[in-house]
Amino acid sequence: MLKQELEILLAPEIAFDEFAQYEAILKQAGLAPGEADFVHLRRRSIDARGRQALVRLRADVYQSAPPADLFGPWFIYPNVNTSTPRVLIIGAGPAGLFAALRCLELGLKPIVLERGRDVRARRRDLAAINKEQLVNPDSNYCFGEGGAGTYSDGKLYTRATKRGDVGRVLRRFVQHGATPDILVDAHPHIGTNKLPAVVQALREAIIEAGGEVHFDTRVTDLILENNVLRGVVTATGEALEAEATILATGHSARDIYELLHRRGVLIEAKPFALGVRVEHPQALIDQAQYRRAERGLLPAASYALVHQTEVHGEQRGVFSFCMCPGGFIVPAATSPGEVVVNGMSPSRRDSRFANSGIVAAVELSDMDVKQYGPLAGLHFQKAIEQLACQAAGGTQRAPAQLLGDFLKRKQSTNLLETSYQPGLVSTRMDDVLGPVLAERLRQGFTDFGRKIPGYATNAAQIVGVESRTSAPVRIPRDKDTLEHPVVRGLFPCGEGAGYAGGIVSAAMDGERCAEAVLALRR
Repeated sequence: MLKQELEILLAPEIAFDEFAQYEAILKQAGLAPGEADFVHLRRRSIDARGRQALVRLRADVYQSAPPADLFGPWFIYPNVNTSTPRVLIIGAGPAGLFAALRCLELGLKPIVLERGRDVRARRRDLAAINKEQLVNPDSNYCFGEGGAGTYSDGKLYTRATKRGDVGRVLRRFVQHGATPDILVDAHPHIGTNKLPAVVQALREAIIEAGGEVHFDTRVTDLILENNVLRGVVTATGEALEAEATILATGHSARDIYELLHRRGVLIEAKPFALGVRVEHPQALIDQAQYRRAERGLLPAASYALVHQTEVHGEQRGVFSFCMCPGGFIVPAATSPGEVVVNGMSPSRRDSRFANSGIVAAVELSDMDVKQYGPLAGLHFQKAIEQLACQAAGGTQRAPAQLLGDFLKRKQSTNLLETSYQPGLVSTRMDDVLGPVLAERLRQGFTDFGRKIPGYATNAAQIVGVESRTSAPVRIPRDKDTLEHPVVRGLFPCGEGAGYAGGIVSAAMDGERCAEAVLALRR
């Protein structure tokens, strides 16, 4: 097998033309058409550091047949319908679904319990939030099949490469309907419009292999005997028992944290981050990143920003979070009486708006741990979300302020057009965030304005609040067995337990927990 490994920079019009790209790669390899048996594109990224934005490609050129396992193994799920080892999986987000699929491969029968609705029925609840401003506490942008990422973007980029096989997770998505481009792009993205069909295919694979998935099934109690978790009780009073329980409820299942605390299960307060969404015209970000507003074949430009702030002698990081080029701001509250915002992008990222969370670190010293104990971060979040709701009139309209006015501590007379469907209300964001958090964000935005021309002006507006960046609670587990250190049979998993930070890392953690369940049975 003769193989050349190449890296090449191409103009977008060549890189995104399949035939022109092929010719350019062969030329770089010193080969004529017909002399290469196969070209395997391994990585594609945008390089915007020079005067002209280019596309950087890494490719393998084979002059003989490539290896049969070039794209990795295809996943096969044996039927576990009659298997006696049963594993309860609480939550059908990426951690829960991937835990279930890995259980199938290991011969364990997964029983997935999801408090929300299936991915299609869930759309009606999202429409009710956007149009009627009604929040269903069990089915919303955070709860329901697929978890928070299904209808809030579907970005698959992760830095958590030491936690598992990222390629394995991406290949599993492709097998169930995602575009193969996610195996190549440096920042893979399925898109909110396409991810629901992929999630449905994952669920169908679980059921076809003998697993179970139950919707509208909220866990309200634990079956605990001498620090051994035997199972759970649902809102209907049904008791379900299994040999192990993987808890993958996501970062917003506050009732689960309260249940664990009430039942004496060890949990811990943990740092998180909180702030706002900032919304710009996408053309402004394109101009800043690509040095031209008309980007042509290039994807909508994104950014990643970070700044170290100091207020009252205490340093905290302020950083961009879940940047959504060509996207929309969406309402992500999980209960009436609170306003929470998040961002999403469709697969084409063709909205006129760019938005990103800009958040500041919240440490344990910022919370009232003395009064609320391990639930201190949860109460910190909730208080600001309720203030945001009150400031905007008690509906799902969100408080907002022009960014330039925020920096000048000035009330905005008018607001800009927005992608946030429920609507905005002009508010002094200091009144919602509090003086310390607001000052940290001001320092961060001022620095970001020096890095991106036009960024920190009244061409943008901030929308509040971005508060569900990660879980404010950690459910501890043994670093080797992944089992809770006190309660046997409980495997805390994913973002909700404090061990992941996105779709891919949560999926990898779900797979690891399934493997840990099998390891303890041996």
